[in-house]
Amino acid sequence: MPTLGEQLIRLLEVYGVDTVFGIPGVHTVELYRGLDRSALRHVTPRHEQGAGFMADGYARASGRPGVAFVITGAGLTNTITAMAQAYADSVPMLVISSVNHRPVLGLGSGALHEVRNQGLIAAQCAAFSHTIMAPEQLPAVLARAFAVFEGERPRPVHIEIPVDLLDAPADGLDLTRPAPIFPPVPAPEPLARAAEALGSAVRPLILAGGGAVAAGPELLALAERLDAPVVMTNNARGLVPPAHELAVPASPSLQAVRDLMAGADAILVVGSELGPTDYNMYGHGDVACSGPLIRIEIDAQQMRRGGVPSIPLLGASAPALAALVSALEPAPAKAAGEGAKRAAATRQAALEEIGPERRADHAFLERIRTRLGDAPIVGDSTQAVYAGSLYYAAPVPRSWFNASTGYGSLGFAVPAAIGAALALGRPVVALAGDGGFQFTGLEISVAVETKAPVIFIVWNNEGYGEIKHYMQKNGIVPVGVDLHTPDFAALGRACGLKSEKAASLDRFDALLDEALAGAGPVLIEIDGELARTSRA
Repeated sequence: MPTLGEQLIRLLEVYGVDTVFGIPGVHTVELYRGLDRSALRHVTPRHEQGAGFMADGYARASGRPGVAFVITGAGLTNTITAMAQAYADSVPMLVISSVNHRPVLGLGSGALHEVRNQGLIAAQCAAFSHTIMAPEQLPAVLARAFAVFEGERPRPVHIEIPVDLLDAPADGLDLTRPAPIFPPVPAPEPLARAAEALGSAVRPLILAGGGAVAAGPELLALAERLDAPVVMTNNARGLVPPAHELAVPASPSLQAVRDLMAGADAILVVGSELGPTDYNMYGHGDVACSGPLIRIEIDAQQMRRGGVPSIPLLGASAPALAALVSALEPAPAKAAGEGAKRAAATRQAALEEIGPERRADHAFLERIRTRLGDAPIVGDSTQAVYAGSLYYAAPVPRSWFNASTGYGSLGFAVPAAIGAALALGRPVVALAGDGGFQFTGLEISVAVETKAPVIFIVWNNEGYGEIKHYMQKNGIVPVGVDLHTPDFAALGRACGLKSEKAASLDRFDALLDEALAGAGPVLIEIDGELARTSRA
C-alpha cells in the first residue's frame, strides 16, 4: 500500500512538477521513498537557503512553481529568507517540510528540531501555511496551493506534514488534478472607462511591473496602439525590446522618469505594486498623475496601496491588456512619434542622471549582454546590479532578475542562477559581489554536480563596496565593510569548475566567449575597478 510520502510524489507529477530542490534528513526520508521511481529530478543544495533560492530562480526563469523539500525546524527556518524574497517579488514557490510527530506538537518537550509553531513562522512569508493532519487532506491542500499559483497573485505556499504521517498508509487518495483556474478578466464597465480614458489621452504612459512578465505581446500591442512609452520596473525588464522606440528600461525612482509621469495625462499601471523600492527610493512620494490613474492588478488589496486608481481593473495582466486593445480597435492607431520622443528623452535623461560610476557599471552589463545575447543575468545586491536596477535594457522577459529590490537578501545570485539554468537548460549568468558570493558560494558545487550551464561572475572589490560608499557619503567612518576575500578562481577550481581571474577586459570577453561555447559551469573573477573601466 502506498504511503503518504509516495502519494505526494505522484501528486507533484500530476501537477507537472519536474524538479525538486532539497536536502534529505531523518525527518524527510519518507518523501524520498518513491522519488527514484518518479520522473522528478532531485537537486541537492548545500544549504536549505540555497534550496529556496534555487526554487525561486527556477520559477522566475520558467514561470512554473519552484519546489523545495526541507526538514523540520532548522531546515525550514534556513529556507525562510528565500521564501521572504519570493514573497516580496510575487514568485510561485512550494515549500514542503516535515514537522514533529502529532502527539508532541506544541508541547515543548525537546523533540528533535522542535519549534513552538513552525507553520506560524512560515506563514509570515507565504500565501498560506497548512499542517496536514490526516492523509486524505493532502490532495485538497495541494490543490489550494496550485490555485494560488494559477489564479491569484503568486507567492510561496508552505505545507508541513508530521513525521508520523509521511509513512502512513494513503491508498485511495484522489490523484487527479482539478480543472485549471483561469485568472479573472476585468469587468466590462471599468474596461470601457479605461479604454475611453486612454484613447482620448494626448500623453499616455504605461508603468509595467513584474506582474506583467507573461503579458509581453499584449503590453506591446497596447503601447503601440496608444503611442505610449513603457516604463519597466526591475522585474519587468525585457517586456518591451531594447531597440523599441517606446521602451524606457529605467527605475521609476529616477527624477527623469518621475518627470515623465508628471507630464502624462493618463497612466496605466500593469502588474506593479507601486512599492518604494521601485518607485520611491529617493523620497519623491507616491505616483501622481494630472489625469486618470488606471491599474491592472490581480490583487484587490493592492488597489488600495501605493497609488489608489481612479479606474481599477481587477484581473490578470494578459487578458486585461488584450481586452483593452480590443476596446480601442474601432479607432485608428495613434501615429508614432510623440510617445517615441518622450521615451527617448527620458532614456537619455535617466542615463545622465545615474552618474558616471553607475554608467560605468551599466557599460559592464552591456558588455556581458553583447557577448552572451539573451542569456539571463541573475544578480545579487552588488554595485553593477544596483546600476542595472536603475537602468538596464534586458533583451527579453525573464532575462534580468535579482534581489536588489523588494526583500533585498544577499546570497541570491549563485543558487537562483543554478535553478534558472536547470529550468531553461541553457547558459545563465550569476553576477555576485565578493561579499554576497560568500553567503552561498559553495552552491557552485551543485552546478558542477548537475552540469548546470551557469557563468558565475564574481565582482570583487574586497568588501561591501556599496555600503562603504554609503557610509562615506554620509560622514560615517567605514567599519565592518572591508573583507578578507578568498582566491575565488582557486575556490572555483577546488569545486570542479573551470575558473580564472580576468587580468584584462579583453581576457574577460574571451572567457565569456569560451563559457558560452562550453557545456558546463565556469567561474570568472573580475576586479571591480577593472570592470568599471568597461565600454560595451
